[in-house]
Amino acid sequence: MNQNTLKKELRDRYRRERVQKFIASNFNVILKCPEIVSATTICSYFSHSEEPSTTEINQAFLKEGKQLLLPRVNGSEIEWVQWSGDHDQLKVTKKLTEPTGPVVTDLSNVGAVVTPALRIDQDGFRMGQGGGFYDRALPNLPGWKIGLVHAGELTSESLPREAHDIALDAAATPSLVVRFKR
Repeated sequence: MNQNTLKKELRDRYRRERVQKFIASNFNVILKCPEIVSATTICSYFSHSEEPSTTEINQAFLKEGKQLLLPRVNGSEIEWVQWSGDHDQLKVTKKLTEPTGPVVTDLSNVGAVVTPALRIDQDGFRMGQGGGFYDRALPNLPGWKIGLVHAGELTSESLPREAHDIALDAAATPSLVVRFKR
C-alpha cells in the first residue's frame, strides 16, 4: 500500500473514531507552558466541529495581550492574519472560520504555534486533515510548535511520514502536555 492510500485510510478511521468518542473539552493546560507564557505572538486556529476547541485558549491569549495570528487559506497556502477578538472580522468559508484583514508577512516574532491534528505519534509527527496546509506552513514559522488532540489521540504507533513532515515540539490533550525529545 502506498503512503497516500495509507494516510487516507488512517485519516478516515481517525475521523470516525473522533466522532464516536467526541467530548467537548478545553485546552487551558497549555496556558501554563513556559513557551506560551513567554510568547508575545502566537499562531493558533479556529477549531470546528469535533476538533479540539481553541475558543478558550484564543480568548486567553488575547486577554494576556498577545498578538494572535490566525490562518486564512489562500489557494494551497496559509496566510496569517492578526485577530483582535472582534467577531465582525471573521468570515466562514465552507466549514472554516477565517479572519479578514491584512496579511502579516513578518512572522519572525512568532514564539508559539498551536496546530490541529487528528493524531500525533511518539516522535511528535502529526497527521492532519490531508490538505497539506500545515505541512507547508510549519517550516516557515519560528517558535515552539504544539499540536492539540483529544485524549486517546496520542499514539505509540509511528504515523506514516514523508520528507517534508515536520515534528512538533509538544502535544496537548485536555489534561496533559507531552514534550518530544530532540
